[in-house]
Amino acid sequence: MTGPSAPAASNPGRSIPQNEAEVFLVHEARLLDEGRFDEWLALFTDDGWYWVPSQPDQADPFNTVSLIYDDRRLLETRVRRLGNPKLHAQQPRSSTSRIVANVTIESDIVRSKLLMIEYRQGAQRTFAGTCRDKLVRARDGLRIAWKRVDLVNCDDAIDGLVIPL
Repeated sequence: MTGPSAPAASNPGRSIPQNEAEVFLVHEARLLDEGRFDEWLALFTDDGWYWVPSQPDQADPFNTVSLIYDDRRLLETRVRRLGNPKLHAQQPRSSTSRIVANVTIESDIVRSKLLMIEYRQGAQRTFAGTCRDKLVRARDGLRIAWKRVDLVNCDDAIDGLVIPL
Protein backbone atom coordinates (compact mmCIF):
# COMPACT_ATOMS: atom_id res chain seq x y z
CA MET A 1 0.00 0.00 0.00
CA THR A 2 1.30 3.47 -0.81
CA GLY A 3 -0.98 5.34 1.56
CA PRO A 4 -4.65 5.94 2.23
CA SER A 5 -7.31 4.60 -0.08
CA ALA A 6 -7.02 6.04 -3.54
CA PRO A 7 -9.55 8.78 -4.28
CA ALA A 8 -12.49 8.18 -6.58
CA ALA A 9 -10.94 10.15 -9.47
CA SER A 10 -9.97 7.83 -12.26
CA ASN A 11 -7.69 7.58 -15.23
CA PRO A 12 -9.55 5.13 -17.44
CA GLY A 13 -7.74 2.93 -19.87
CA ARG A 14 -4.14 4.12 -19.92
CA SER A 15 -1.37 5.67 -17.93
CA ILE A 16 -0.07 9.20 -18.38
CA PRO A 17 2.81 9.37 -20.93
CA GLN A 18 6.16 9.90 -19.22
CA ASN A 19 6.95 13.18 -21.02
CA GLU A 20 3.54 14.64 -20.09
CA ALA A 21 4.02 13.61 -16.46
CA GLU A 22 7.48 15.17 -16.39
CA VAL A 23 6.22 18.48 -17.80
CA PHE A 24 3.45 18.47 -15.18
CA LEU A 25 5.85 17.81 -12.27
CA VAL A 26 8.27 20.53 -13.42
CA HIS A 27 5.32 22.95 -13.60
CA GLU A 28 4.28 21.94 -10.07
CA ALA A 29 7.83 22.58 -8.82
CA ARG A 30 7.85 26.02 -10.46
CA LEU A 31 4.56 26.97 -8.79
CA LEU A 32 5.97 26.02 -5.39
CA ASP A 33 9.29 27.81 -5.97
CA GLU A 34 7.44 30.96 -7.01
CA GLY A 35 5.15 30.81 -3.96
CA ARG A 36 2.04 30.35 -6.12
CA PHE A 37 0.40 28.10 -3.55
CA ASP A 38 -3.21 28.68 -4.63
CA GLU A 39 -2.31 27.52 -8.13
CA TRP A 40 -0.46 24.53 -6.64
CA LEU A 41 -3.55 23.61 -4.61
CA ALA A 42 -5.63 23.77 -7.80
CA LEU A 43 -3.50 20.93 -9.19
CA PHE A 44 -5.08 18.53 -6.67
CA THR A 45 -8.38 16.74 -7.12
CA ASP A 46 -11.19 17.62 -4.72
CA ASP A 47 -10.41 14.49 -2.70
CA GLY A 48 -6.62 14.63 -3.17
CA TRP A 49 -4.08 14.20 -0.40
CA TYR A 50 -0.42 14.97 0.25
CA TRP A 51 1.75 12.78 2.48
CA VAL A 52 5.32 12.91 3.80
CA PRO A 53 5.94 9.77 5.93
CA SER A 54 8.16 9.87 9.01
CA GLN A 55 9.44 6.31 8.63
CA PRO A 56 11.04 4.46 5.71
CA ASP A 57 8.49 2.16 4.03
CA GLN A 58 5.68 3.54 6.20
CA ALA A 59 2.50 1.72 5.16
CA ASP A 60 -0.04 4.44 5.95
CA PRO A 61 -0.41 7.80 7.69
CA PHE A 62 -2.91 6.54 10.26
CA ASN A 63 -0.95 4.11 12.46
CA THR A 64 2.32 6.10 12.62
CA VAL A 65 2.84 9.82 12.95
CA SER A 66 3.76 11.47 9.65
CA LEU A 67 5.83 14.56 8.94
CA ILE A 68 2.86 15.80 6.89
CA TYR A 69 -0.45 14.23 6.06
CA ASP A 70 -2.90 16.68 4.52
CA ASP A 71 -6.23 15.71 3.06
CA ARG A 72 -7.89 18.32 0.85
CA ARG A 73 -9.23 20.31 3.82
CA LEU A 74 -5.80 20.47 5.46
CA LEU A 75 -4.14 21.33 2.14
CA GLU A 76 -6.50 24.30 1.89
CA THR A 77 -5.60 25.34 5.45
CA ARG A 78 -1.86 25.01 4.71
CA VAL A 79 -2.18 27.17 1.59
CA ARG A 80 -4.27 29.77 3.44
CA ARG A 81 -1.62 29.96 6.19
CA LEU A 82 1.20 30.26 3.64
CA GLY A 83 -0.69 33.16 2.05
CA ASN A 84 -0.77 35.06 5.33
CA PRO A 85 2.02 37.68 5.30
CA LYS A 86 2.24 37.43 9.12
CA LEU A 87 2.90 33.67 9.22
CA HIS A 88 5.56 33.53 11.97
CA ALA A 89 7.17 30.33 10.62
CA GLN A 90 7.84 32.17 7.35
CA GLN A 91 9.27 35.48 8.59
CA PRO A 92 11.22 36.06 6.46
CA ARG A 93 9.86 33.92 3.64
CA SER A 94 11.86 30.95 2.45
CA SER A 95 13.46 30.96 -0.98
CA THR A 96 13.38 27.54 -2.58
CA SER A 97 14.69 25.79 -5.63
CA ARG A 98 13.45 22.36 -6.68
CA ILE A 99 14.85 19.87 -9.14
CA VAL A 100 12.61 17.09 -10.42
CA ALA A 101 14.43 14.22 -12.14
CA ASN A 102 14.36 10.52 -13.05
CA VAL A 103 10.65 10.54 -13.89
CA THR A 104 9.27 7.07 -14.61
CA ILE A 105 5.82 5.53 -14.84
CA GLU A 106 5.34 2.46 -12.65
CA SER A 107 1.92 0.80 -12.69
CA ASP A 108 0.08 4.09 -13.32
CA ILE A 109 2.07 5.84 -10.58
CA VAL A 110 4.51 8.57 -11.55
CA ARG A 111 7.75 8.12 -9.64
CA SER A 112 10.39 10.86 -9.54
CA LYS A 113 13.34 12.13 -7.56
CA LEU A 114 13.13 15.47 -5.80
CA LEU A 115 15.87 17.77 -4.59
CA MET A 116 14.77 20.94 -2.82
CA ILE A 117 17.02 23.64 -1.44
CA GLU A 118 15.41 26.00 1.07
CA TYR A 119 17.15 29.20 2.15
CA ARG A 120 15.85 31.21 5.09
CA GLN A 121 17.39 33.39 7.78
CA GLY A 122 20.95 32.85 6.59
CA ALA A 123 20.65 29.06 6.62
CA GLN A 124 20.28 26.60 3.78
CA ARG A 125 18.58 23.21 4.08
CA THR A 126 18.51 20.39 1.58
CA PHE A 127 15.65 17.94 1.18
CA ALA A 128 15.95 14.94 -1.11
CA GLY A 129 13.72 11.99 -1.74
CA THR A 130 11.42 9.98 -3.93
CA CYS A 131 7.99 11.22 -4.95
CA ARG A 132 5.10 9.06 -6.03
CA ASP A 133 2.16 10.81 -7.67
CA LYS A 134 -1.14 9.41 -8.83
CA LEU A 135 -2.03 11.72 -11.69
CA VAL A 136 -5.48 11.68 -13.27
CA ARG A 137 -7.00 13.41 -16.25
CA ALA A 138 -9.54 16.17 -15.72
CA ARG A 139 -11.33 18.20 -18.40
CA ASP A 140 -8.75 20.95 -18.13
CA GLY A 141 -5.59 18.85 -17.74
CA LEU A 142 -3.82 16.62 -15.27
CA ARG A 143 -4.58 16.66 -11.56
CA ILE A 144 -2.88 15.11 -8.52
CA ALA A 145 -5.12 12.50 -6.88
CA TRP A 146 -2.41 11.87 -4.30
CA LYS A 147 1.23 12.68 -3.68
CA ARG A 148 3.65 10.84 -1.41
CA VAL A 149 7.14 12.24 -0.72
CA ASP A 150 9.61 9.83 0.92
CA LEU A 151 12.54 11.87 2.21
CA VAL A 152 15.87 10.08 2.45
CA ASN A 153 16.18 11.26 6.07
CA CYS A 154 12.49 11.00 7.02
CA ASP A 155 13.26 9.30 10.34
CA ASP A 156 15.69 12.04 11.42
CA ALA A 157 14.70 15.20 13.29
CA ILE A 158 13.36 17.70 10.75
CA ASP A 159 12.67 21.12 12.16
CA GLY A 160 9.88 23.35 10.92
CA LEU A 161 8.70 21.72 7.70
CA VAL A 162 6.28 24.41 6.50
CA ILE A 163 6.73 24.72 2.73
CA PRO A 164 5.41 21.76 0.69
CA LEU A 165 8.14 19.67 -0.84
